[in-house]
Amino acid sequence: MIGIAILIGCILGAILGINAPMVSYTYSSYLAIAIIAALDSVFGGITSVIKKNFDLKIFITGFFGNAILSILLTILGQKLDVDIYLAAIVVFVGRMFTNLAIIRRYYVDKWSNRFINNEQGKDKN
Repeated sequence: MIGIAILIGCILGAILGINAPMVSYTYSSYLAIAIIAALDSVFGGITSVIKKNFDLKIFITGFFGNAILSILLTILGQKLDVDIYLAAIVVFVGRMFTNLAIIRRYYVDKWSNRFINNEQGKDKN
């Protein structure tokens, strides 16, 4: 179910991305930090599905809350002439790598166990 939603989202994003106008340089930093924040929420959601404690309300509020907060940090940083958004990037990317490591370990263990079980089944025959 989640895989189908991810596939539909990727196809929709590709179609819209091809037909959408280019983002101006003025707004590119806002969009970049919002995308990083949203990706952090997506990886966190996948991790929570694996851990069997996914809550849609938490995911939606985190998705939009992280994106909005990161955009506001970028605006504040530009007003103060300080690159505050770099702190958000470090935090979000760090959490993305942590969640990706959890997801990777889960699937490596799952595939390893399947391979071991298949090998044990062949030995019995």
